[in-house]
Amino acid sequence: MLLHGNGEDGSYFVHQIEYFKKRYHVIAIDTRGHGRSPRGGKPFTIRQFAEDLHHFMDEKGIVKAHILGFSDGGNIALVFALKYPERVDHLILNGANLNASGVKPSIQIPIVLGYLTARALTGLGELPFLKKRGSSFYKKARRNMEMLGLMVNDPNIRPEELVENKEPDFVRIKKLVIAGNKDMIKDEHTRLIYASLPNAQIRILRGTHFIAKENYIEFNHAVEKFLKNC
Repeated sequence: MLLHGNGEDGSYFVHQIEYFKKRYHVIAIDTRGHGRSPRGGKPFTIRQFAEDLHHFMDEKGIVKAHILGFSDGGNIALVFALKYPERVDHLILNGANLNASGVKPSIQIPIVLGYLTARALTGLGELPFLKKRGSSFYKKARRNMEMLGLMVNDPNIRPEELVENKEPDFVRIKKLVIAGNKDMIKDEHTRLIYASLPNAQIRILRGTHFIAKENYIEFNHAVEKFLKNC
């Protein structure tokens, strides 16, 4: 199961789909409000996306899966594993973060400013004259607010939730934390996630946040080795 990042869709994993489909049944999901998945009326949050994944697996009769999540997809995967550990075989977290403080300031500050701007514009879009003249203004502002809000308000997982989780099914899961050496996630934050997770390994590869695209040969080999040897 492949879970993409913020503002993307399952096609992000084109190199992983082609590589792993020879050995696995690969499913790349479009998150709620991304790609071909409708927004719907439920909350636009990481935890809701995890519930969507649970519903999808139930609907398709998937009892357990290897789950690889990138960026926000990694956050979804971690939230999902915490709540439904019995549904996870191997867990691969690529460029995930526990909270907004895990992102480098040079990246996070513009995100916060964009979120605050979009939230203010969403408020303006509620004004009667703007509602009449351009509902697209409101829709665009609201979409930007929701997308950026995922990176400002979510997922808010405390490291203690990982360290203190003694649920046998969660401890059992083999976990791989993988990131680029020039990732937008702080190196110390990536290592905090690794250190907080039971039964975990860590790999730091050459590249940025987008190693699954930029350095896909090394990335795929690292993931394959993890799946084979654990």
